Amino acid sequence: MKLINSFKTMIERLKEHKIKKRVAVVFGVDSHSEVAISKAIEDGFIDVIMVGPKDKVEHYAIFSKYPQSVQFIDVQDSDEAAKEAVKLIHENKADILMKGLINTDNLLRIVLNKEKGLLPKGKVLTHLSVSEIPNHHKLLFFLDSAVIPYPTLDQRGSMLSYMASACRSFGIKIPKIALIHFTEKVSAKFPHSLDYIQLIEEAQNGSYGSVVVDGPMDVYTACDKESADIKGIESPISGDADALIFPNIESGNVFYKTISLFAKAEMAGALMGTICPVVITSRSDSAMSKYNSIAMACLTSNRIN
Repeated sequence: MKLINSFKTMIERLKEHKIKKRVAVVFGVDSHSEVAISKAIEDGFIDVIMVGPKDKVEHYAIFSKYPQSVQFIDVQDSDEAAKEAVKLIHENKADILMKGLINTDNLLRIVLNKEKGLLPKGKVLTHLSVSEIPNHHKLLFFLDSAVIPYPTLDQRGSMLSYMASACRSFGIKIPKIALIHFTEKVSAKFPHSLDYIQLIEEAQNGSYGSVVVDGPMDVYTACDKESADIKGIESPISGDADALIFPNIESGNVFYKTISLFAKAEMAGALMGTICPVVITSRSDSAMSKYNSIAMACLTSNRIN
C-alpha cells in the first residue's frame, strides 16, 4: 500500500479505490457539518443519512445536486436523533457516526450505553487525532486528547494497538510510536513512565504486530532529529515518529490546541474502540477539520460486529 503522507493524498486514496461509506449524521444543522458533508459528497466518498429535524437541513444545496446521496430521518430531539443513528449502525445501515449540533456528553452517553451503545464489552474508548503540520515532513498521529483522563496500563495497551492499526491504514508498514513524557528518564514519581517500559517490552514481544515503540521521550526527541542528536538520544524513533501517545488528557489536549492555533495545523479525529468510527470534532474546529475527519473515518472504517 502506498504511503499516505498528507490529507490530499488521503482524499486521493479514497477516490482512487472508489471507497464510499454511509454516514449517519446526528443533528447536522450547523454550518460546519453542512460544509463538511457537502464537500465529502461532492468528492464522492460518502452518502449520508441526516438524522434530525428534516426542515432544517433539506434545503442544503448539495442534496438538490445529489439527491441519491441522502436519506432523511426526521427527528426533532437531538438525543433521540443520536439513539436513532446508533440504531442505524447496529442494523448495518450506516458505517460511520458523525456528531452535528448535539452536546458531546449527551452523544457519548448514548454511544456508551451498555445495552444499546457502540462500545463492545472489553474495548477501550479513546480519541485518535491526525495532524498535518506546516513544514513537518509527514502526518503526525496522536492520542488521547479528549476521552481518557489518566490511562491505566491496560488502557495504554489498547491505545497502542489502535494507534498501530490506524497508522497501517495510512500505509505505514512499521509505525514508529513514541511514548511521550517531558524527559527521557524513567521515574516512580511519574507512574506512566513505568508503564512505558512494560509497553515497550510487549511491543518487542510482538503484542502489537510490526511496530517500533520507544520512550519515554519528549516531543522534540520524537519529532526532530537534530534535537535528538544534540541530546545524544539513541533511539530507532529519534526525530521520525509517526505517532505520539501522551501520558494524560491534559497534555494531549494542550498539544492538539497548540498546534491548531499557533502552527495552523490541519486536523482530523475520531473515536476509536467503538464498532465503527465516531466523528466528534471540537466546537472550535473548522469545517475543513470535520471534512478531514470524515475522510479519515472512511479510510479506517473496519466494523468489528
